[in-house]
Amino acid sequence: MTTAGWGLMIISVGVVLAMTAFCLLKVLSLPAVEMDEVKGPLEIDTLDTSDAD
Repeated sequence: MTTAGWGLMIISVGVVLAMTAFCLLKVLSLPAVEMDEVKGPLEIDTLDTSDAD
């Protein structure tokens, strides 16, 4: 492989690794969510049973 090929490969792999690290850091540094704020599927009223035949 030529020098330009190695350089392009190193740059592209570096960009992918940097973006992966950035995204993981952003997601993992989010504040914690209290479990009382999370709606479960059973608490959501879809109104599909109110007029059942």
